[in-house]
Amino acid sequence: MASTNNTQQTISTKKLVNSVLGSIEREREREIISRRFGLFERKETLEQIGELLGITRERVRQLEKSVMGKLQLAGKNHSLSGIDDFEAKVLSILQGSGSVMRVSYLANKLVEGSDRNEQSRVAFLCNLCPDLIVIGDDDNYFASVADSKVFTEKTLKSATAQVVDAVTKLGVPKPIIDIAKQAGIDNDEQAEALAGISKHLATLNDQWGLIKWPLVNPKNIRDKIYVILKQNGQHMHFNEISEAIKESDFKRKNVTTQAIHNELIKDKRFVLIGRGIYALKEWGYKKGTVADIIQEVLKEANQPLHRDEIVKRVLKSRFVKETTILLNLQGKPQFRRVAKATYTLADTKQDSALVS
Repeated sequence: MASTNNTQQTISTKKLVNSVLGSIEREREREIISRRFGLFERKETLEQIGELLGITRERVRQLEKSVMGKLQLAGKNHSLSGIDDFEAKVLSILQGSGSVMRVSYLANKLVEGSDRNEQSRVAFLCNLCPDLIVIGDDDNYFASVADSKVFTEKTLKSATAQVVDAVTKLGVPKPIIDIAKQAGIDNDEQAEALAGISKHLATLNDQWGLIKWPLVNPKNIRDKIYVILKQNGQHMHFNEISEAIKESDFKRKNVTTQAIHNELIKDKRFVLIGRGIYALKEWGYKKGTVADIIQEVLKEANQPLHRDEIVKRVLKSRFVKETTILLNLQGKPQFRRVAKATYTLADTKQDSALVS
């Protein structure tokens, strides 16, 4: 196995791929493999290649299968130049990363400045390595590579499904250590690696969850605001929210303060509780003006209240100055003073409950 130092050295996938393609005798077959795997340009379909080469789609599929079978046999027999060293580098990386990894992540470790073609070349080369398992990109999995001494394709997919089921049962984003425990996986590193190849999961701030959960996969400004408030755990001014988004790990965070303020106003998850200050509705806050909150306080009390008690109760749900509350008490027709500094609702008979 290659040393740790060797794994840090980048390799030329283009040079290695050209060497492998050079072992294919027929030009047409080299063309098919190159185009099907997207080794130098974009990947092409069987139909596109067949039309280019003047053969049927089925014939392209047959030739691809035949050539890949020969190349894989050559890899198994150690007769493909450079493949053994490539495999050793990949296995060394996988050994320190839970024995499985997305092709895109692996390419970044192998090749400096990895792009889509580099990723395609890495996936192609991994397909030729006898001690590697390659999972193709589909609706459930990212294109991934695993150590065949640890996984088969079946056990790899089964273990990944266990992790997804564990996250689903937990119901909320959790650190990987909690998910591994729920899934019955002793190795946290491996659990995280398995989570990383699933298209059903996402992670943010070291928390893993289902891809549809905004807390780990915020898709728009509103979701990002929600994540920021949830993480902060208390109300924030919209300017603070804007700064927090700019400093976050979100993929897209170049949003204007005005756009954030607009979304705060529109989304029912957020409640204005002060001048430019917002909180989450799920924390027990209700929409409404200060007068609305005073009215709610008096309704719940079902008796007149001293202004100090009204202020105290209103401040539990609104971040405003005491003078604002008092001005509403004194200036709004829905409130009536029934004793010194004591108020009731104007349209109720709470006076009888007044305690002097």
